Amino acid sequence: MRRFWSNNALSIVVFGLFLLFWGGQSFAGFKNYNEDQVGHQQRTVTYTQYLHTSHFWEATGENWESEFLQMGFFVVLTVYLKQRGSSESNPYPDEEQGGEAESGGSQASPAAPVPVNRGGLALVLYRNSLSIALLVLFLLSFAIHVISGAMEYSQEQIEHGGQAVTPLQFLETSQLWFQSLQNWQSEFLAIGAMVVLTIYLRQVGSSQSKPVEAPNSQTGEE
Repeated sequence: MRRFWSNNALSIVVFGLFLLFWGGQSFAGFKNYNEDQVGHQQRTVTYTQYLHTSHFWEATGENWESEFLQMGFFVVLTVYLKQRGSSESNPYPDEEQGGEAESGGSQASPAAPVPVNRGGLALVLYRNSLSIALLVLFLLSFAIHVISGAMEYSQEQIEHGGQAVTPLQFLETSQLWFQSLQNWQSEFLAIGAMVVLTIYLRQVGSSQSKPVEAPNSQTGEE
């Protein structure tokens, strides 16, 4: 158990915090939902019932989509773009010190992942697997947002004498894009701040920071 913790401490803590805050979101959302139901003289629901509502899943989906969008974008952008002095950027050619090639194939170590030694299409996909995975997670999260959001929007429309909408029709509403864009802009603000702040500021011991003694002009973490 101690070895398992040592090998997985970061992911355990991060996913533990995710579950803690998601649980907090669900409980706060449950209270908010029932307060709104009472205000509209509608039937309240139990906590378990709330977890099956579009109210809960719309809020969840719109937050997840923004996280995976910004992470996916950032992974791809760092392939092509650099920021002098940032720990979040690949180093410039004049700063590289004989880096290792990422060619795969016959030069790969026996300990390398299977697709690296196999080569061909498997290697092509594996070389881009991180950005592909983040794109898929974004699309799944966006689908959750659109489907549950259409249900929530339809319920509000019906309560006010309007008509229900399909998920495709919900894509044309300003409500969907207001929800999405307010999250997307905040994600890119945060990651942009990280890119710039790591040029000048340090956090001793963090893998996201350059060494304390590193010059501001040094790009990358090493």
